[in-house]
Amino acid sequence: MQKKLIILILAFLAGAAFGANTARENLLRDSFVLAGIDGRLVVSDDSDRWVFQPDSDVSDDVGLVKAGSDIELLRSSTLEKIVTDAKRRSSEYYRLWGRVTRYQSRNFMFPIYFLPISRIEQPRSGTSEQPRLPDSKLIINEPNDALVIPQEIVAKLKTRKIVRVEQLEEGIELKADSILAERTGFVVKQADDKVVFAVDALGRSFQKICFPLLPCQVLEKAEETQSAEPDPLRFRISGILTRYKNENYLLLQRATPVYSHGNLGR
Repeated sequence: MQKKLIILILAFLAGAAFGANTARENLLRDSFVLAGIDGRLVVSDDSDRWVFQPDSDVSDDVGLVKAGSDIELLRSSTLEKIVTDAKRRSSEYYRLWGRVTRYQSRNFMFPIYFLPISRIEQPRSGTSEQPRLPDSKLIINEPNDALVIPQEIVAKLKTRKIVRVEQLEEGIELKADSILAERTGFVVKQADDKVVFAVDALGRSFQKICFPLLPCQVLEKAEETQSAEPDPLRFRISGILTRYKNENYLLLQRATPVYSHGNLGR
């Protein structure tokens, strides 16, 4: 009886551990770098929320995003260029480079670089035409070939993606974002639930400058720290300053609380 009880307890603990691991499988860690991920670009119903659906599973050895899942792209100068490019193309497939962020149990992507891609069209069913590589007269598996390519390799060639050489220059022309470093201010939630960083004027009369904050783990921790304090808390921050449709946005890299201990803050 005692042996059965021990087995049941161990089974329960193993199941709980498995469930905890499964819950984490859907989230990638913050600041994980995505390097050349192929997928589909989709705009949501509100016409200004763009998501990326990877063609294959993406893993950081801890978390996992399944193929076809939505990863929202953060507003940035790179996203603005992607949107401009997408509106004049029939293909919605891209290869993206960027950084993953994590906020309130969701993953986002801060795009850094992109290339449009296209797929080789499949020959129509019922035709005897052999699949051909673009701009090439080479036929795969001719009748008298000494070396026959396995059918599984031929199948991959049919569906592989092509990066157009003439489009490489368009991707390289991206403008670099700037860095905002060692600035003090406040993390403020506005009436419309938008969270901004208000630069501290330190008693001076000029109007405060506010930057909308992009979702990331540093922001989430700063909000948690502020929620534990009764008064507005000053933070010293560093982050990436980017621009989307004539508005500046800030992706926090660091946010450290600054306590004055009754003295004037610097």
